[in-house]
Amino acid sequence: MIIAAGFVLGALLGWMAARKRQGNRFDKVQYTLVYAIIFTILALFVTLFIDRMT
Repeated sequence: MIIAAGFVLGALLGWMAARKRQGNRFDKVQYTLVYAIIFTILALFVTLFIDRMT
């Protein structure tokens, strides 16, 4: 669940970042994918850390 939330949060933040920089449609898609991948990887590490602690 944390991983899915990280993906969605990253995608939203990426879209907003590209829109703030006045990028075209391809820029928005690229930012969305990159941010989603980064946040998903971070969420994966958080999930692993939580799992190891319990």
